[in-house]
Amino acid sequence: MKILFNILLIFIFFVAFVPPFRRFMFWLLVGRQLVKEQKKANQPSQRREGEIRVEPKPTSSDQSRFRGGEYVDYEEVKD
Repeated sequence: MKILFNILLIFIFFVAFVPPFRRFMFWLLVGRQLVKEQKKANQPSQRREGEIRVEPKPTSSDQSRFRGGEYVDYEEVKD
């Protein structure tokens, strides 16, 4: 148990005080996924430059009937 605590303590020390190790840990946890998303966003699209595409509003029957709120009267209370 003591050796596990020591390893954890050393790991926390490295993360807190060693910037190259911290950058490497960030790259392991977040960086690779970030690079994948950037590559996917930079891929050229199928449309030509200047082409306009308008997507129609979906006409599904499961839309809610909520069209806004209703007015509620209130009184201002002063202390």
